[in-house]
Amino acid sequence: MKTYLRYWIDMIVYVVRGSGFFYAWVFLLLLIMTNGMMAYARQLENGLITSNLSDQVSWGAYIANFTFLVGVAAAAVLLVVPAYLYKREDIKKVVLFGELLALSAIIMCLLFVTVDLGQPQRFIHLLPLVGKINFPHSILAWDVLVLNGYLLLNLHIPGYLLYKKYLGEKPNRKYYMPFVYLSIAWAVSIHTVTAFLFSGFAGRPFWNSAVLAPRFLISAFAAGPALLIIVLAVKDRFSTIKTDSSVTGYLSHIIAYTLPANIFLFACEIFTELYSDTTHAISVKYLFMGLGGHGMIIPYIWSAVIFNLTAALIFMTPSMRKKRSMLIFASALCFVGIWIEKGMGLIVPGFLPTPLGDLVEYTPSMTEISVCAGIWAIGGLLFTLFAKVANGIDEGQLTYNTSRTL
Repeated sequence: MKTYLRYWIDMIVYVVRGSGFFYAWVFLLLLIMTNGMMAYARQLENGLITSNLSDQVSWGAYIANFTFLVGVAAAAVLLVVPAYLYKREDIKKVVLFGELLALSAIIMCLLFVTVDLGQPQRFIHLLPLVGKINFPHSILAWDVLVLNGYLLLNLHIPGYLLYKKYLGEKPNRKYYMPFVYLSIAWAVSIHTVTAFLFSGFAGRPFWNSAVLAPRFLISAFAAGPALLIIVLAVKDRFSTIKTDSSVTGYLSHIIAYTLPANIFLFACEIFTELYSDTTHAISVKYLFMGLGGHGMIIPYIWSAVIFNLTAALIFMTPSMRKKRSMLIFASALCFVGIWIEKGMGLIVPGFLPTPLGDLVEYTPSMTEISVCAGIWAIGGLLFTLFAKVANGIDEGQLTYNTSRTL
């Protein structure tokens, strides 16, 4: 117990020390978080009327970010499988960063759901065995279960491994490998169940598709590695332990397959809707061409299409993706493109028109934008601190034997 307490004290001492750039970065995140909390306070005081959500469009920017981040969290499995199952040492060196990124993403997911609930005390119903989640009949109850389960798995696995590395001891496989195997299946389940949550709405034909779950997984396995490439590039900039080029090569190869597959599945759905030209195609027409003078989302979705196609071209061209600058540029395009397509490009058209034929366009309010930015800042701060500790332990700066010199 004394050793464990010292571990926590050493971590706290270590994370509050850093360079001027580190303090500037943390200050910026805290500034954005403060603005977000002030906006959320206004929302709590006045209700969701401060947002542009309505009876017609009841899900907006909050659920759009939630949906996207579930995929980011699930993508950690792409590092877990080769690192633990196939014992690739190059990937094993960075797998903890992928798991810590998943942990940060899941925390952001739960925060986005909380702010969308209106009153935060309703969050109790997101906790299994504590709240009333109508299990097992509700798909939402299953989503709550898998998200909380994945959160616990990503708390335990990297937490245990980092603690053992801090002590300089070899981890006992029986204390983490069973959870690694479980997390692989669980990572797929969190995004599959989230997709089922959408496709189960029979009155929303835009979501009522059998390929929605495969699309969710494929897009996650493109956007997640893209973010990991950027994260590892930043890590290399500030760490003495560099990432092997084989790791970024592995991640870029995954994107080279999954991003075109995501574009193909998306195109198949668009063709099916527009070629048959039934009343169900109205949502797609609104998304790409506008409807009744409403077309707020048109420039965003076409930007996403251009971003994804450009990124796919770069990733599918070996000579281009081998250039570090082009690789990071393409990763950023991929990440933003899928964030638009899978976020607002998925949520908003699903509500237009309503089952009664109403057409109420939705644009996030400044309150929603500030709250969303605040939650992203919270996730960014958490991952910064998690990654700083993990990197410090990897470099030998934060260990049980050296902690007294901190």
